[in-house]
Amino acid sequence: MATIPIAGAPNGAELPAHAAESDEEEVLPIGGIEDELFEQEDEEDNEDEESGADEGEEWDVSSVFDEWLAQSTDPVVFGPEEDAVTAEEGRNLRDLLRRVGEARFIDETLHTGTYTAKKLLTAFGVRPPFFLEGSPDMAYLPFLGLVVTRDLRARQKLTEYNTLDDVVKLLKESSNIIVLTGAGISTSLGIPDFRSKGSGLYSRLEGLGLSDPQEVFDLDVFREDPTIFYSIAGRIIPTIDQISPTHAFIELLQRKNKLLTQYTQNIDNLEIKAGINPEKLIQCHGSFASASCVQCGHKVPGETIFPEMLKGIVPECEACLNRNANNGTSNNKVGKKRKRSKGSGSEKTSGDYRRKRYDESSDDDGGDDIPQAGVMKPDIIFFGEQLPATFNKRLVDHDRSRCDLFICIGTSLKVAPVSEIIGILPPHIPQIYISKTPVTHVNFDIELIGSCDDVVAELSRRAEWDLKHEMIPEDHDRIVKVELEEGTVSRWIFERHGEEKKSVAEEEGAGEE
Repeated sequence: MATIPIAGAPNGAELPAHAAESDEEEVLPIGGIEDELFEQEDEEDNEDEESGADEGEEWDVSSVFDEWLAQSTDPVVFGPEEDAVTAEEGRNLRDLLRRVGEARFIDETLHTGTYTAKKLLTAFGVRPPFFLEGSPDMAYLPFLGLVVTRDLRARQKLTEYNTLDDVVKLLKESSNIIVLTGAGISTSLGIPDFRSKGSGLYSRLEGLGLSDPQEVFDLDVFREDPTIFYSIAGRIIPTIDQISPTHAFIELLQRKNKLLTQYTQNIDNLEIKAGINPEKLIQCHGSFASASCVQCGHKVPGETIFPEMLKGIVPECEACLNRNANNGTSNNKVGKKRKRSKGSGSEKTSGDYRRKRYDESSDDDGGDDIPQAGVMKPDIIFFGEQLPATFNKRLVDHDRSRCDLFICIGTSLKVAPVSEIIGILPPHIPQIYISKTPVTHVNFDIELIGSCDDVVAELSRRAEWDLKHEMIPEDHDRIVKVELEEGTVSRWIFERHGEEKKSVAEEEGAGEE
């Protein structure tokens, strides 16, 4: 029987030819629907020269795969009406892939007709792409190939670690612990995370008229129009002096000489307030502790610009203003910026109006020849900026060879390159995950799902460590119940008594970076 190679699948995994219309061997396209997916829009493509794009350049089909996979990292709960495998069936299929390899896996599933490519995707926690609905099953093969490859490359769970006793033992015996933290460790203090639906910062920013709320933290957007960031900056200034029990737990690890390094994605600077030694702290996304001029680099303590930030005013660089004054020139307008390229007939939004207003105010009076003050920007890392050099240097040159335990707390691991720490550490290092929502794209050894504060309080109690914090009730052990999630061997659910259990779908993205 002739076979058809799966595009993107490793080692020549194939589908029997009876699934195709001919017996010829060919690399499958995306179900023969590229023309529908990638129709060229004449007006937009003709304008590509302005951005340096080659005329007539074709879309890279693999970019569709990459974008789709990038969106496939959330937990997926399949309804009874969906054509999906059961949870147990999915585990068995993933185990089969590990035991026999991709070629035989395809042989025993697709070739036998037991499963369709579409249904096999669900075994890996991935919902089939909506834009392929109604297409022949062969249309799903390139995506299945990529999912299989991703699963095979993923770190494998260490089977010897499963219980809370295992976690406590690891905490007691380890002396070089790396802790990676996200916004979930601060939400109990009232500091919003980024991605929670409804309450997260990005949800709150949807009314700004941006195509994507993340543009608020985009470096190019900031340089073009800093008023967008400063219109919301007052909402995210860290004005809280209190730390959470999770902050206190990490500081306790430090006091017990167990903390190797804390890598934090948070910008609230609460790690310093908790007492973490700056030499043991990598603020991956910067912090509000300082601010710098985007024009001359002049640096000031972050609190210097807080009053203007609270009022929604764009702060100007005092060094630039003084320099201009000494040179006999002055201008009370914020520095000149790049113009955003115009859209093609799209409806104007409030954000468009705000940018237009800023354009007009910056260009009035023919001020192009007058030196202007630069804009002060908090030293938080925007999209488009490099992470601090200390991140890679510390991780690769120092921590990688020393780490004996990795704990990930309060982050959904969606932002690279911080999310790639897991792949850089040796696979034999135990890895523990603590957060309100499980992640499906990483194989942690033990998952502790619930409030981060509740989890660390219970771990400290079981380890007989004295974790003192006003937010931890004295009867914590009677308030919080811990149960093994049904159908798993190492996912433990922490719930307050009387608290209504939420589904994974309801919890998705809750309290995370």
